Amino acid sequence: MLIDSHCHLDRLDLKPYGGNFHAYVMETQALGISHMLCVSISMEKWPTMMELLEGHAGITASVGVHPNEQDCHEPTVAELAMLAEHPQVVAIGETGLDYFRSEGDLEWQHTRFRTHIRAAKQTGKPLIIHTREAREDTLRILREEGADEVGGVLHCFTEDWETARQALDLNFYISFSGIVTFKNATQIQDTARKVPEDRYLVETDSPYLAPIPHRGKPNYPHHVRHVAQYVADLRGISLATVAEQTTRNYWALFR
Repeated sequence: MLIDSHCHLDRLDLKPYGGNFHAYVMETQALGISHMLCVSISMEKWPTMMELLEGHAGITASVGVHPNEQDCHEPTVAELAMLAEHPQVVAIGETGLDYFRSEGDLEWQHTRFRTHIRAAKQTGKPLIIHTREAREDTLRILREEGADEVGGVLHCFTEDWETARQALDLNFYISFSGIVTFKNATQIQDTARKVPEDRYLVETDSPYLAPIPHRGKPNYPHHVRHVAQYVADLRGISLATVAEQTTRNYWALFR
């Protein structure tokens, strides 16, 4: 059994399942996915997301605002902490910095990031970090805010081993998405070989970033098996071992 440690279930293309979310969840479980973490992107869509997940065993959630969201509601530390009291919420995020899709003065991203870190520390719940072309500032802010007190995960990891090593030192896990299966993702693959067995996760980030052999098509949580198999091959271990290690790691982080 595998865990998809990062997906956006409220954004899946459910047309192949007759628009029936419950039917898809049942099929996913039948395909060997024991648990999914549905990750929040915006405050405006969070209530609808939580309504979709209600009553579904084997699904947990986060609360937070993606760094690329603009012209949206900015939650306070107190608001995030209050919403994080929901029994299905196990993490704060996704949050972080993205200098690829956003331009200009990005101090607003820094402020939002710090708010999420402070909410995580107040609640004792781990952080889900998105970082793209912002490695130095992401690590700096994590250090300045004392994020190592709660830890978390650098999701959909796209950096090099040195970045991973510094994140590990800050009490963070490293999560690999379908990008690790891409032919040109050599530095990510190098990291996937090196990260300690007790500090890595696998994910889909679905409906985005489908792994080979589904690249370019809609992504689904059950495709996490392809990610796990590729990581297993890189590490020279079995798929069953990756499933065991990443499941144990998931519950150690999102306790």
